[in-house]
Amino acid sequence: MQDEDIKKHLKDHPEFFEQHASFLAEIHLPSPHGSGTISLAERQQLAQRDKIRVLEVKLGNLIEFAKENDATSDKVHAFSIKLLHQAREQNFNALQTLIAESMQHDFAVTQTQLHIWLPPTDSTLAGRPAFKPVNEAFSDWCTALTTPFCGEKPAVAVGLIDASLLSNAFIPLYNTQDKKRAFGVLVLGSKDSQRFKKDMGTMYLERAGDLISTALAAYL
Repeated sequence: MQDEDIKKHLKDHPEFFEQHASFLAEIHLPSPHGSGTISLAERQQLAQRDKIRVLEVKLGNLIEFAKENDATSDKVHAFSIKLLHQAREQNFNALQTLIAESMQHDFAVTQTQLHIWLPPTDSTLAGRPAFKPVNEAFSDWCTALTTPFCGEKPAVAVGLIDASLLSNAFIPLYNTQDKKRAFGVLVLGSKDSQRFKKDMGTMYLERAGDLISTALAAYL
């Protein structure tokens, strides 16, 4: 009789264990945590404890993730309030400073870059670094983004991004009435290679992008 035959027989005849309860107590298996043997019942208890430990770790991770999400949500909310207050000033330089400082201080970003390829309504702003022309390949790549891009910088961004930044987030900026073509991009850079990972969630980055897009639209 093969192993599979034995397993099938026991599955098909669960009453066997009721009829031979004493037999189960006689079975001893190698201990998974050291030398010697343990009873089948003890082995089952150990297996159950291991499962519980795994569940505890998963639950702990979920709780920690929820706490991080709550903290990030609070930061995005605080950032939106700052943008609302700043909007009253109608000062582009102050807005750009607010965005950079908030990203760096509140969201642990090493460096930010703002690139806008639509002309400003106020021609005196055209000379600002944010409106400096970028290569067409880069703007086309950003325009094609439907969600923020996270990870190592793409080839089209070489020369634009500091080489010391090991991970980046490229957040496309859209006019609320035209979500098909970005008018610019906010680049967040970090010296931590794990800060912006390729497979990370981008919900909060998208929300920040919407807020920043709305604030910048007043100058375009």
